Amino acid sequence: MKNLQKAQAEHPVHGVGRRKSSVARVWLRQGSGQIEVNGKTHATYFDTDIARDCVVNPLKLTGLDKKFNIQVNVNGGGMMGQAGAVSLAISRAILINDETLRRILRENGLITVDARKKERKKYGQRGARAKFQFVKR
Repeated sequence: MKNLQKAQAEHPVHGVGRRKSSVARVWLRQGSGQIEVNGKTHATYFDTDIARDCVVNPLKLTGLDKKFNIQVNVNGGGMMGQAGAVSLAISRAILINDETLRRILRENGLITVDARKKERKKYGQRGARAKFQFVKR
């Protein structure tokens, strides 16, 4: 255990998460609980409470919210897609750090990948599923 802590002080734990078209890369380091997303604090980067709670949820459930400093690079997609990607990346990094927390994260659905993506528009139609209105006469 001491070797793991010593190794972690030298090398941060890395995790990658994806949601819709967003990709998040996360590095966990020993620290006081600061979360930095693309050079800003997570409270200023994510503008809604729902997105902020989504990002912090894996840390609060495992009780590690004051143990790690987290650095995040995220790009692509919208705000909620990015929040979901960051949440998955943090969960994966936590699992690399401590495998015993898998049950808590699994029960709360935090390590399950949400693979839904936007369906493409089809030719001859108004959208992915919506059709043009049919005119009989």
